[in-house]
Amino acid sequence: MKASEVIRIAWEGLSRNKLRSLLTMLGVIIGVSAVIIMVAVSAGTEATIKDQIESLGTNLLFVSASFTAQGPGARQSGGSLNMLTFEDVQALRETLTGISGIIAERTLAETVNAGSVNLEGVTIVGTMPDYPQVRGVKLGEGRFLTQKDDDNRAKVAVLGYSLAQYLFGEAEPIGQKITVGNLKLTVVGVMAEKGVVGNTDYDARMYVPISLAVERLTPSMFGRFMGNQINQAIVQVSSEKNMEQVILQIQLLLAKRHETTLEDLSFSIRTQQEIIDTQASTTAAFRSLLAWVAAVSLLVGGIGIMNIMLVGVTERTREIGVRQALGATPGDIRWQFLTEALMLSLVGGLIGVGTGVGGAWLFQRLGEMRTVVIPTSILLAFSSAAAVGIFFGFYPANKAAQLDPIEALRHE
Repeated sequence: MKASEVIRIAWEGLSRNKLRSLLTMLGVIIGVSAVIIMVAVSAGTEATIKDQIESLGTNLLFVSASFTAQGPGARQSGGSLNMLTFEDVQALRETLTGISGIIAERTLAETVNAGSVNLEGVTIVGTMPDYPQVRGVKLGEGRFLTQKDDDNRAKVAVLGYSLAQYLFGEAEPIGQKITVGNLKLTVVGVMAEKGVVGNTDYDARMYVPISLAVERLTPSMFGRFMGNQINQAIVQVSSEKNMEQVILQIQLLLAKRHETTLEDLSFSIRTQQEIIDTQASTTAAFRSLLAWVAAVSLLVGGIGIMNIMLVGVTERTREIGVRQALGATPGDIRWQFLTEALMLSLVGGLIGVGTGVGGAWLFQRLGEMRTVVIPTSILLAFSSAAAVGIFFGFYPANKAAQLDPIEALRHE
């Protein structure tokens, strides 16, 4: 029998019960839609995280002390403390080639007062003048920290966007005095609005000269232990092709300064891409989980197809007998019912693709979460729908093909 004839007969068989066919396809439609939407939500989250990380500067290297079994302050084989210091950063800035900027960060939390407003646990970041360039942030008003501020341990501060609003409301913050711990500082600038990146609210931070953070803001009980230790150094490489060369320069210089070998060097140097890849691997695992959960709907849809096809075989037993009497072979009967099952899954899959893509767009439009439709998820969902139709349609089709013609003709 010709393929066109098989398709025509199968379509006529499904058209006799339009509502039942539509309800049978519903499981496939929901399954395909769910796979596409779930993957789009996960991919959108991954893209958002990547954009946020890249918005904080490009071609960055993050240098920090490794936490060994003895702790971050343990002594290395050469006798020097296993900590990254401000002097290390100064040496890196004077020595490294192929970079466009380098900064140090010393982070602590303090109580901040401005008039009657009192905020506890405000994040204070001691940093250097190149911070806006390296971290890709912008100044809203006033000025940022200068090298002169750092050299003189100037009592100045730059406020994050929302921190300035919390402290001063509608009043002009530039030139105002604030108290940080027991130290009075003058506000010289306010950063432009940045928002939350990862788990960090950059608008709720305060920036001060790193020399001031190290010598005046660090509590005395920690100052003796921490000394000139910093949390991390951030190096901006001038070009991505220089990345490996700059990493090697950093390793060699730190090994020399801390009197150790490259093998025993207790500092971690992470690239920006490594951080993005780490986040991507987490969201990729989550995306796979969501896709498998959504695929359960496809399985349920396949069971529905098999159930309806079995009912169809019972209802059309006499029709099958007549066709066999007219010369239809078991293969013709098998192909007819298998084609019906495949048509149910393919049409359901096409409708599911449309509703899935539309649902992902609507989800982003009406909500705050970004969605990214991945073409491979459409192909995977549609091909899975076809596979479901073939798998769950084979048993009913084979059962119909094995009916005895005489018994089928006697069926009422």
